[in-house]
Amino acid sequence: MNAAKNTFPISTYGLMAERHWREFRPKMVSELEATGKLEEALHEAQERTLDDLMELETTLVAQGLTMQQASNQAWEMVRERYILLPSEDDQES
Repeated sequence: MNAAKNTFPISTYGLMAERHWREFRPKMVSELEATGKLEEALHEAQERTLDDLMELETTLVAQGLTMQQASNQAWEMVRERYILLPSEDDQES
């Protein structure tokens, strides 16, 4: 996994995750930073997002959607799995 991490820099999805996590998941970010695992977590979030998006887009296009429609719908379905995580405040209630 380290080889992939060094080969593929943090992309737009990873940067989006970091901004969102810092705002809505500061405790999680602090823990990841303290253990030196923030960058690894960002890479995993972006890679899992990309994998899921590609799979869903292919399925949705096969069902008759245009590529743009499939991309938009896949993003709506995937974005909260790995990137736009719920707020820590929501988790505590």
